[in-house]
Amino acid sequence: MNSPNQIKPVDGQLEVTPTKAGWRYLSFKTIRLKAGENLAGNTQGQEAALVPLAGTLEVKANRQTIQLSRKDVFSELPNVLYLPPGSEYVVEAISSAHFALGSAPAEGKYPLRLFRPPEMRVEMRGGANATRQVNHILGPDLPAERLLLYEVYTPSGFWSGWPPHRHDGRRNSLYIEETYYYRITPQTGWAVHRNYSPEDSLDELLLVRDGDLVLAPKGYHPVAAAPGSNVYYLNFMAGEALNEARATSPVDDPDWGWMRGDWVGQPLELPIGGRR
Repeated sequence: MNSPNQIKPVDGQLEVTPTKAGWRYLSFKTIRLKAGENLAGNTQGQEAALVPLAGTLEVKANRQTIQLSRKDVFSELPNVLYLPPGSEYVVEAISSAHFALGSAPAEGKYPLRLFRPPEMRVEMRGGANATRQVNHILGPDLPAERLLLYEVYTPSGFWSGWPPHRHDGRRNSLYIEETYYYRITPQTGWAVHRNYSPEDSLDELLLVRDGDLVLAPKGYHPVAAAPGSNVYYLNFMAGEALNEARATSPVDDPDWGWMRGDWVGQPLELPIGGRR
């Protein structure tokens, strides 16, 4: 199905703004540069985080020069560059490179900073076939005003974002916008992303391919990796929560919250009606 909440890449590039998404805070884009090409910009009234996806980049910003390199998202954790509001920057590709840039309004409380993998908490979350790895790249324990940033790895045949949860201002949750940027291996693989909110008559099931971007504008948003498909997604988040309040937990779907105490989930025993 076609959905305004799913954006397909063009030559590996895509972009969403608050105006395009129909929300208030979060912007996101992915950019490809050939070796020797560069991109100049200014964060203006936004804080931003630059995440290398593949290749080697040199970033000049605020009288500093920083090199970022990554083989690919499935091989290693990234070094991530935090850019405060008002930062002029130039990104140059030392090799062919692909990177993501997310941003949200901020006042300029924190300086430019390079976050390295040893600072990032790596969590094995969930259990049974809802086990996944969460890299806390710009979590509430690392300084940012409004942005949150995570990488999540969901193995073949497993679920993520489970139990389904929401952070859209309903059911006493905080209002926080979220993007899912997907990479899938093999490239022929796929995932299923569901956005649903009973209060808003929203229920969409999206077939996600490598390189797609999905918005979670409201409600719950679980993900399933098809058997044989290993799924990575990059989450940028921003909303009304500031500074330490970014640690506020989302609210589970009341139909499925019980699974935090039983990750196996009472599976059916097979065979049915036959010999064991």
